[in-house]
Amino acid sequence: MEKFLNQIRILIPKKIFTALQPTYHFLMSWLSALIFWFPSEKLIVIGVTGTTGKTTTVYLIAKILEANGYKVGYTSTAMLNNGEKEWLNDKKMTMIGRFFTQRILRKMVKNKCQYAIVETTSQGVEQFRHKFINYDILVFTGLYPEHIEAHGGFENYKKAKGKLFSHLKKCKTKYSDDKKNVYITSKGIKKIELNRVKKTIIANGDDEYAPYFLDFWAEDKIIYSENIKNNFPENLKEVIATDVNIRSNGVDFKIDDLLFRLNIMGGFNVPNSLAAICVSLTQGISLEMAKFGLEKIKNIAGRMERIDEGQNFSVIIDYAFEPRAVEKLYDTIKNIPHNKIIHMLGSAGGGRDIARRPILGSLAGKNADYVIVTNEDPYDDDPKVIINEVSAGAIDKGKIEGVTLFKILDRKEAIKKAISLAGENDIILITGKGSEQAICISEGKKIPWDDRLVVREVLKNLYRI
Repeated sequence: MEKFLNQIRILIPKKIFTALQPTYHFLMSWLSALIFWFPSEKLIVIGVTGTTGKTTTVYLIAKILEANGYKVGYTSTAMLNNGEKEWLNDKKMTMIGRFFTQRILRKMVKNKCQYAIVETTSQGVEQFRHKFINYDILVFTGLYPEHIEAHGGFENYKKAKGKLFSHLKKCKTKYSDDKKNVYITSKGIKKIELNRVKKTIIANGDDEYAPYFLDFWAEDKIIYSENIKNNFPENLKEVIATDVNIRSNGVDFKIDDLLFRLNIMGGFNVPNSLAAICVSLTQGISLEMAKFGLEKIKNIAGRMERIDEGQNFSVIIDYAFEPRAVEKLYDTIKNIPHNKIIHMLGSAGGGRDIARRPILGSLAGKNADYVIVTNEDPYDDDPKVIINEVSAGAIDKGKIEGVTLFKILDRKEAIKKAISLAGENDIILITGKGSEQAICISEGKKIPWDDRLVVREVLKNLYRI
């Protein structure tokens, strides 16, 4: 249906369509919800938004809820789940078409899910993809400059996310059927009280923009933080992590006196976990049971994912494509005992924040022993230009082309080069795509791709006996 409507849209003169664009997006959202009978009305819907950590937070929330006996569906950048089946998102889009979103929500209802978790982006909000989704809980993971070129500046980017939070007040009240409280009255008549689902905002209290999002209406507001000294307003509930300890294969922290010992790498997974814990607490799940759900998780697709084919060095694949996210990766990598670091990276084209290209190269040049710059998602841009702009940042940090810096257009050949440079106890860090299932090139074409599968293939061929 959406493809058909998009074909009709192409026939409309550009000037006319631009003027009618808001109406078009609104009507598309309404029509998709109508066709699938407004499925979000029958689910407790959790929306997760922010610059980074959204996908991991969605996954962590889902796994805590599942560990506590609930049936959960979700949509995210990396994974999709309709309550019966989980699969990799191969659409190169977080908030996939409105008809897809409403269809999968309807499938969740059919599969008897109690919860739907929707990773919600600023660009999706600008296109009204959040409209006619009845959210109950909104999670703000943090905000910093990203996608600002698409929005025309950071302030517009922030306001786009703010539209999601203003939408919460318009969402209808729900009652959770699975938490009925049944009483016997003095007349012997059963009285059923349904548990009302409070409209709730959960925010990362360590982010400077948290007050902006907490200022929107909600029946309940919760802050999570790693800083016990933050001066939060007295009326807000707080969940605070203490005694954070980053291990080579995980991370520990405490809430009150309860120790959480995660089996997923990265200090950045502390705030992601705190966000998931806050959601679980709103649903009557104890800290102990949230701990149980989190500690069962061994890895997340394309998020600090280790690839092990018996080699004597580490290969870690991560989706990070934005400077601050890459900085956080290095904070974790440096806690892993190692000899050399070999970083393979690129940067996306298609007008996506061109300014970050030399910054990414600079970060790799500063922190890695070898830097390999390769193709990522050029879209209609010249991939060689992108590679040169990223490489310029590495050269600025002292990397020498052909010695400690290599520019390789073919991504598979770049992976081969990284592996050829690796020795015992080295770390190969491959960033930019994670578990994505395609490389986007010109004219809207996609080349099937998965960094993880290619790495495994190369390693198996190298170590074949």
